[in-house]
Amino acid sequence: MSKIGLIIRYLARSYSTGRMVTVFPDDVFVVSYPKSGNTWVRFLIGNIYHQNGPVDFSNIEQKVPDIYTNSDADLSKIKRPRILKSHEYLDPRYKKVIYVVRDPRDVAVSYYHHAIKFGDIAEDYPMSKFVTRFIDGEIDTYGTWYENVSSWLHTRGGTESFLMLRYEDLLDDTRQVLHKVAKFLELNLDIDVLDSAIEHSSMENMQKLEQEQSHLWSSTRKTRKDKSFVRIGKSGGWKSDLPPASARSIEEKWGGLMSELDYR
Repeated sequence: MSKIGLIIRYLARSYSTGRMVTVFPDDVFVVSYPKSGNTWVRFLIGNIYHQNGPVDFSNIEQKVPDIYTNSDADLSKIKRPRILKSHEYLDPRYKKVIYVVRDPRDVAVSYYHHAIKFGDIAEDYPMSKFVTRFIDGEIDTYGTWYENVSSWLHTRGGTESFLMLRYEDLLDDTRQVLHKVAKFLELNLDIDVLDSAIEHSSMENMQKLEQEQSHLWSSTRKTRKDKSFVRIGKSGGWKSDLPPASARSIEEKWGGLMSELDYR
């Protein structure tokens, strides 16, 4: 990336709306690099934290709101303690964080389809070209996958106010991981509450809700209706979907951190 490109990228990050949101000391942030499972985790948490009816796309912004699609004034009206969704790299103001991480090879594939749905790239845009931009941090203002993950993991990892969730572990044993989340949120819940949350937050149910309610959710209201926001949600799909050279590029660039997170 050129020197001018780096300056523009830095300025874009510095003035991101996410860096300007008001943060209260009792806030809990659900943070991830984009396309790492944040929406699924929001549904799961919303369904254990707010038990006055299941979360769907018509009420998710009232239960676990997105700091980018809601104004600071509206966010300030939400009953505290708030649980908020964020994609920001390390923000020292966040006192309590649930951080969701996912294999960057799967992230790249999911982000590619996301960009098509949102009209950021054409349907025939080469995935290999997109992955190069993804690695270089040109897709968004949240840093690269490596910068975002390491900024949190290497500063807050192992502290009592930080809980890291691997997307793959959530898939393997959703109940056990959700139980850890409940303990982190100081919620003493029965198994049936966890199971109900898992059922209401299943990929199948979220896909059904998206078909019925995509016009009600600010994140999908103006996007292509022939493309799904909630896709397959599987682990390891990159093995068949990602060009081998692109997978190698990601591994060569971020292999150390990937090994640290057991992404081999």
